[in-house]
Amino acid sequence: MKSSDYIQLEDQYGARNYKPLDVVLNRGEGVWVWDVDGKKYLDCLSAYSAVNQGHGHPKILDAMIEQAKKLTLTSRAFRNEQLPLFYQELCGLTNSHKVLPMNTGAEAVETAVKCVRKWGYEVKGVEADCAEIIVCENNFHGRTLGIVGFSTDDNARNNFGPFPKGFVTIPFGDADALEQAITPNTVAFLVEPIQGEAGVMIPPQGYLKKVREICTKHNVVLILDEIQTGLGRTGKLLAEAHEGIEADMTLIGKALSGGFYPVSAVLTTSAIMEPIKPGQHGSTFGGNPLACSIARTALKILVEEGMIENAAAMGDYFLSQLQTIDSNHIKEVRGRGLMIAIELFEGTEGGARRVAEQLKDKGILCKETHTNILRFAP
Repeated sequence: MKSSDYIQLEDQYGARNYKPLDVVLNRGEGVWVWDVDGKKYLDCLSAYSAVNQGHGHPKILDAMIEQAKKLTLTSRAFRNEQLPLFYQELCGLTNSHKVLPMNTGAEAVETAVKCVRKWGYEVKGVEADCAEIIVCENNFHGRTLGIVGFSTDDNARNNFGPFPKGFVTIPFGDADALEQAITPNTVAFLVEPIQGEAGVMIPPQGYLKKVREICTKHNVVLILDEIQTGLGRTGKLLAEAHEGIEADMTLIGKALSGGFYPVSAVLTTSAIMEPIKPGQHGSTFGGNPLACSIARTALKILVEEGMIENAAAMGDYFLSQLQTIDSNHIKEVRGRGLMIAIELFEGTEGGARRVAEQLKDKGILCKETHTNILRFAP
């Protein structure tokens, strides 16, 4: 079968909830992928930063195979030997106290919402059913019903309501707006250190530090969604490190498994996690031995193979080279580490989609976000 045959089958039988580029991949190794027709491409998207360690990393594959031979799933009805080691290593690496394991990034976000609401009622003393979480305009935290309810993207929200209440929206990058929005009912501020889906939007220098000060002052939990920015993508283990702060709660996923398996985690303090009691939250697959073995290896690779430092160096090089392109179509090139965007002027013929298709034809895979921004995450 050729690419066109697979595309026809997918369009015939599959839900059209995505609009992929018309390339049908069947193999990957490191930074390279191949389509079913044998053409080779440089992957500059990394499955939205889920494959930071490269496609098919042999050490992760070996760990996955060895664990799969022994035990893959126990549910949380029983303990397994991999989970406590995963907890210990992840907490040591990220300076965290407690971990709640899940599977997908969106699950981690939903978990965070439940945790901080519970903390707000039982520790902070917020009146029942009055807890508020502050979020930012143009956020992207996932596509579950609860999450799209506080999105400002009409395409994500239209005709999916009614939505859960309890969210207050402020402009991204505006620390003063955060302080003004806080009330006695505010339990948390949920924010991406860099907004990925919005087009790699980087807040002003000092923003996260100021946000940290405000949240501490008002006893508000600072939740950083590092599902895309974390685990080396921006040239630091976590993007919070660029401003020398620590969140009260950090959400990670995607590259936590190197692209081999859905693994996510909520990292926080003992005090914030303490109100969650047995039976109040969980997942059959969350924390399973296969996931934990894969994640442990994926984390070791990031550190031992110098991938975080490499992302910083290669990101500086890639960004500097992109900025030398002389084009009257380019409005701005921006990025941090290997999380980079090219913003085109509105009205550019065919928009970012057309450029992504042209790059695909030249053997480079990236993806448009919105109509005029190209995102690169090799």
